[in-house]
Amino acid sequence: MNLSVGIIGLPNAGKSTLFNALLKKQVAFAANYPFATIEPNVGIVPVPDARLNELQKIVRDSIASLQNDETKPPIVPATVKFVDIAGLVAGASKGESLDNKFLAHIREVDLICQVSRSFTDPEVIHVAGEVDPRRDEKIIETELILADLQTLEKQPEPFGFAQGKPQGKTTLDDIKRWKLILKLKQELNSGNSAHEVITDAQNVELIRDLHLLTMKPVLYIENVSEDQLSSVILSGSEGSSASASLDSSASPQNDKIYISAKIESELAALSEAEQKEYLLSLGLKTSGLERLIKKAYEQLGLISFLTAGEKEIRAWTITRGTKAPQAAGVIHTDFEKGFIKAEVISFNEFVALGGWTKAREIGKVRLEGKEYIMQDGDVVEFKINA
Repeated sequence: MNLSVGIIGLPNAGKSTLFNALLKKQVAFAANYPFATIEPNVGIVPVPDARLNELQKIVRDSIASLQNDETKPPIVPATVKFVDIAGLVAGASKGESLDNKFLAHIREVDLICQVSRSFTDPEVIHVAGEVDPRRDEKIIETELILADLQTLEKQPEPFGFAQGKPQGKTTLDDIKRWKLILKLKQELNSGNSAHEVITDAQNVELIRDLHLLTMKPVLYIENVSEDQLSSVILSGSEGSSASASLDSSASPQNDKIYISAKIESELAALSEAEQKEYLLSLGLKTSGLERLIKKAYEQLGLISFLTAGEKEIRAWTITRGTKAPQAAGVIHTDFEKGFIKAEVISFNEFVALGGWTKAREIGKVRLEGKEYIMQDGDVVEFKINA
């Protein structure tokens, strides 16, 4: 599966600068005035995963010992699709700014990455006046709620609801769905998001076709200065409710991370070795991209399993709780149908034993069947009935 993340925020929050840095090239046109991004820019970004490099070394050494060949199998990382969506403003749901087509683009992503601004810069205009990240977050949250209310208002009452029982082609599920819609209208008008109201899995399925914006998980990013970033990261307070904000007006979300789009832009121009050195000089262990993707995986309940063969070293993204046959189907749909068993070993054991050969010799490779639930970092070979 491919993870899709939509980057949204008020104009000049720094989201296009962040998008450019994530892609390590200037794809979006970043400018210091509103609506520099007219259509959504899309970029595919590899998921940083140091485990793949370790697997590549082991497979390369195995090939060399058997064939006297220094060939390295290529690495194919998991990927994330980032969508840079043009800046929202108050009234976007009613057609302000460049119409509410921006909101339509959000419906297509798995997770919303909401960027607010904490840094001050007299040369970069803030459309709402003074810098206030929490106010900006509320503006965007309100616009998403209003857009969902518009969607709900367009839904027709099912035939027979007034009589209290389904009639004609109306089903019991249609009646249940309409009751959920009525409840959502009331709750959204009170300022609550759909994901706060609809938590039962069956109810989520009943309204899935509505593609409500406020049903999507949200990752909050605060775009900060270099000094602000260092103070947060070095204090270890990122993601903690105790000090999750640099500004007293900002919200204490546990799902907030702090990124300096300026630093990410500078990192994008450096080699991998230079990036590590620069991060260390700032007292940082990882880039904003790595922290962003890690948090996105956590929010969506995603993990990666790994394959390590002579043709390629690859990470595959699945939902936590996925069973072995469905994981095989991520590689190819026919693999799920023809699944027989899976040879599985943890990444740490695979590395410690130097690959498949030794691991099989001493019985560390497990044979798992159709009920096996995949774990993050499993190194797998699927056995398929051709």
